Amino acid sequence: MIKTLMKSVREYKRSTILTPVFMIFEVAMECLLPLYMAKLIDNMKLNSSGLILRYGLILFGMAIVSLISGVLSGRNAAIASCGFAKNLRHDIYYSIQDLSFSDIDKFSTSSLITRMTSDVTNVQIAFQMIIRMAVRSPLMLIFSVIMSFRINVDMALIFLAIIPVLAIALFLIGHTNLPVFRRIFKKYDALNATVQENISGIRVVKSFVREDFEINKFKMASESVKKDFTKAEKSLALLQPIMIFSVYLAMLLVSYFGSVIIIKTNEVSMTAGQLSSLITYGIQILMSMMMLSMVFVMCSISIESARRITEVIDSKSTMVSPKNGIKKVENGSIDFNNVNFRYSGQSGKNALQNINLHIDSGQFVGIIGGTGSSKTTLIQLISRLYDVSDGSVKVGGVDVREYDLNSLREQVSVVLQKNVLFSGTVKDNIRYGKKDATDAEIETVCKIAQADDFIQKFPEKYDTLIERGGTNVSGGQKQRLCIARAIIKKPKILILDDSTSAVDTLTEAKIMKSLSETMPDVTKLIIAQRVSSVQKAELILVMDDGEIVEYGTHEELMEKKGIYSEVYYSQNKGSVQEITV
Repeated sequence: MIKTLMKSVREYKRSTILTPVFMIFEVAMECLLPLYMAKLIDNMKLNSSGLILRYGLILFGMAIVSLISGVLSGRNAAIASCGFAKNLRHDIYYSIQDLSFSDIDKFSTSSLITRMTSDVTNVQIAFQMIIRMAVRSPLMLIFSVIMSFRINVDMALIFLAIIPVLAIALFLIGHTNLPVFRRIFKKYDALNATVQENISGIRVVKSFVREDFEINKFKMASESVKKDFTKAEKSLALLQPIMIFSVYLAMLLVSYFGSVIIIKTNEVSMTAGQLSSLITYGIQILMSMMMLSMVFVMCSISIESARRITEVIDSKSTMVSPKNGIKKVENGSIDFNNVNFRYSGQSGKNALQNINLHIDSGQFVGIIGGTGSSKTTLIQLISRLYDVSDGSVKVGGVDVREYDLNSLREQVSVVLQKNVLFSGTVKDNIRYGKKDATDAEIETVCKIAQADDFIQKFPEKYDTLIERGGTNVSGGQKQRLCIARAIIKKPKILILDDSTSAVDTLTEAKIMKSLSETMPDVTKLIIAQRVSSVQKAELILVMDDGEIVEYGTHEELMEKKGIYSEVYYSQNKGSVQEITV
């Protein structure tokens, strides 16, 4: 875990190293200051202005060096920690981009957001504390104890005796709280999931007047996080009073016994200046232990955050391009050979089974079936968003696992069920499919997708700003823009996954006609719920429970009087027959 995290330091290694270096100088000066202060106090009896001036200048010089060292250490710590956090977010984001669908399925969206925000912040704070306070505190503690021994061994033993007591307290409290923090972060994921789900579905919430229900659901999730955090903080809160009591007890004993020694020996065994230094070193030991406790608390919290971050960064995609993968897709033919597919090895049932299918390049294929019949799963195997469990899928006569992934996906354009538009202009969204597309190309594909008419009515036309998620356009407009974005790639295979459901039947018919006329060599797969969407397809597949149960042209399927004909009559003639789709 540490090795993985340290890879994200990269260009900030210099600042990471300089932080503790400057901190060492600061600690050295702070530990020498009480020693020279004691000499100044003891020499004041001599009424020598020269000695007083000499020690005063030495103390002033030490204070300046300590100040400069502290400022430089803090500056480098800020640069190193903020840069480290930036690189962590970069590495998490890039790791997510490389993961396959099956890999991403292991994480939830809310969990990934928490890891890139709260978890990274926790690790950033802990990192800054480690390179600064975790260096300062032990050094200050060790130097203070050593200097105390130089002054008086018996008095120093009092300070030394409290260190194991405090170390044991730190260990016991940390060991108790680590499982609690691990549980808290899982609840954070659930809390974020509740917020994300509520915000994305706010229209549904308000339509069904379920605000109170959602508020109570959030309140329960938030209360659960608060309860666990309170439990952990109550335990961690014991650290400070334990340390303050122990160290001040030690200082009280030092003050008492030191005063006794000074009086009895007439400042032979110990001077007033040395007692003053011992008290100062006692305060430094107290401060060191308090800082160590803060580091310990932050590290206890960040350990689980670090584990969650490295879990994402160390995740390697199970789907990678083969070495020297084929980069050219010859044509848009598709073959499914004895394909079975399940989403995970633990899944007891195949999502797809016994799929044998051949589609010619340039063929228009329609796919219909009930919800959960695995229509989308079928088309996801073509662009290798998932790998088959058994059998093979071939595009252009070549197994998709032999292609370079980017080259394959460049030739397979998919308009998914959930249409996504990004913030930016209409042109920006269309160019997402082809970054160097000209204005003329954009206008051409929008005409094919029947989007040009409504775009021309926008105040800024193609320069109109699309809001995040496409909230300022209708569902049908969003679908047509997504279709335009897909076809501008000029792919060999175009897949529309229920991508015209929000479009009226007349506009849908125009889209299909335009696609057939302008893209005759492109293999077109249309998933739809309406029979009218696929009625003119050269091949229609009817899916049920992960299998192709019927296939043929519209006329052939109508003659079979099976599922397809039942759906057709129910949609076109209001048939009261029982629908078995």
